[in-house]
Amino acid sequence: MKVFYWSPFFTKIATITAVINSAKSLLKYNKKNEYSVSIINAIGEWNDYKKTINENIDFKDLSKKNYTGLIPSGGFLKSRFSYIFIFIFSLPKLLRLINSEKPDYLVIHLITSLPIFLSLFFNKKTKIILRLSGLPKLNPLRLVLWKLFAKKIYKVTCPTESTLKTINEHKIFDERKIYLLKDPIISIKDIIKLKNEKLNIDIAKNKYILGIGRLTTQKNFELLIKFYIKLIKEYPEYKLYILGDGEDRIMLNSLIQKHQLNKKVFLLGHKNNIFKYLKRADCFILSSLWEDPGFVLVEAAATNTNIISSNCPNGPKEIINNNDFLFENGSSDDLLNKFKIYKNKSDIDLVNQKIRNKKKIKFYTLFQHFKNLNSILNHNNE
Repeated sequence: MKVFYWSPFFTKIATITAVINSAKSLLKYNKKNEYSVSIINAIGEWNDYKKTINENIDFKDLSKKNYTGLIPSGGFLKSRFSYIFIFIFSLPKLLRLINSEKPDYLVIHLITSLPIFLSLFFNKKTKIILRLSGLPKLNPLRLVLWKLFAKKIYKVTCPTESTLKTINEHKIFDERKIYLLKDPIISIKDIIKLKNEKLNIDIAKNKYILGIGRLTTQKNFELLIKFYIKLIKEYPEYKLYILGDGEDRIMLNSLIQKHQLNKKVFLLGHKNNIFKYLKRADCFILSSLWEDPGFVLVEAAATNTNIISSNCPNGPKEIINNNDFLFENGSSDDLLNKFKIYKNKSDIDLVNQKIRNKKKIKFYTLFQHFKNLNSILNHNNE
């Protein structure tokens, strides 16, 4: 069976890992050799990854040129414009590719409403599997369009129970088509190797709190810095390191300068290996306004790191599930309160919480993802 993935992007996002690992899982655990896997490269966004992926994953190039540098990114309106541009730009070539190669399945991430419309033009052989995450904004127009074309979608997958529940409540798709499919975020073997790599001595010698993610409104690092301003009045020994890049960098740098935190708070940029930072962190804090489920939360749990998270939609509570380590979404005061609770926990309490976190993330491995995805691909509800 031919499985194609279509997940265009224009900035570094966690979904890239989900797509690569999903494709890897189908090839790695496919003992009957029943799957061939391809990733559609719409505008050159996958060019850099071709060189690093060793598995037998084929890339289908829709363009000879790389247009990613020309695509605007940052902010809701720019990202919506960019996805519409990618869709219109690649539509004719995409249709030709699908209708000529006739894959059995087209697995779509990130773009949601447009592929539902696109399904009208596909050959009947290709079945669309749509991954929905992040509680899509179901405005009246989108609801009408989705309900109009929903029958054309073969299966719908959701990465968290909360998203699955929301999609079911709107009764857009036949419930028999909707599945919980957790993302393949972690490879234990890879994490063991990566977390033991050497960390810069100037960082490793410090006691630090860690934040990781794109520097965007969603990740809410402004709140993390405001919390830290309050924190160091009682815990001056801590430094704050934030890994990631994005459009909020200038604003966050201004906040750091304003409060004279140049020697205490550091924006370290994007890092390919976050695990060596997680391993040595006193605590990882997820400050996001929303997630689904929050890849870095799973990665932190897999690295055996202490975690405090915002109780945001959609996913952190499914992993942490302990109110002592969940703070009110958007509240730096409650985050400070939960940090104090964390500091007063005994070593055995912290170890037990780490064990509970690890039990929750066992469903995010490549093997578990393969088992579930393989079942979905081979289960016909029609």
